[in-house]
Amino acid sequence: MPSGKFQITVNNNLNKHQFLLTLVHEIAHHVTHQKFGRVQPHGQEWKTIFQHLMLPFLRPDIYPEEILSHLANYLQNAKASTDSDVNLSLALKGNRAETGKYFIFDIDFGTVFRFKDALYKKGNKRRTRYECLHLKNKKVYLFNQNVEVKKYFPIEPNEGSF
Repeated sequence: MPSGKFQITVNNNLNKHQFLLTLVHEIAHHVTHQKFGRVQPHGQEWKTIFQHLMLPFLRPDIYPEEILSHLANYLQNAKASTDSDVNLSLALKGNRAETGKYFIFDIDFGTVFRFKDALYKKGNKRRTRYECLHLKNKKVYLFNQNVEVKKYFPIEPNEGSF
């Protein structure tokens, strides 16, 4: 911050397990900066600090068993986002999409869905992501398989009228 102080912010829509992991992730950035100065944001220095800071929390009284194994695996080579590890991401969400949403892997090929106020059509799965056609600009975008989307249900012209 301009005052020289540091501030960490965390999204307020996370469950307690996501919150703790995200908070330690951000604290690891601060500790890495204090110890090494300017280095790659998710480079080896950060990974080592992050692992070290997370170790005390790898306990079944903090993280349930269904998360622990995925978390331990993720920490061996942590990435910038836990969403990059599909198994960990799903475990942290309790294997359930937010109410009214679906994981993209749960919707059928060809289904039209809404993501961030745009409509897409689900296509083929590549190795780990799905090709999805943006219906307005006709470009193909790749979506992680654990992205949460809303199915699009068009309203028929006569529906809702009297």
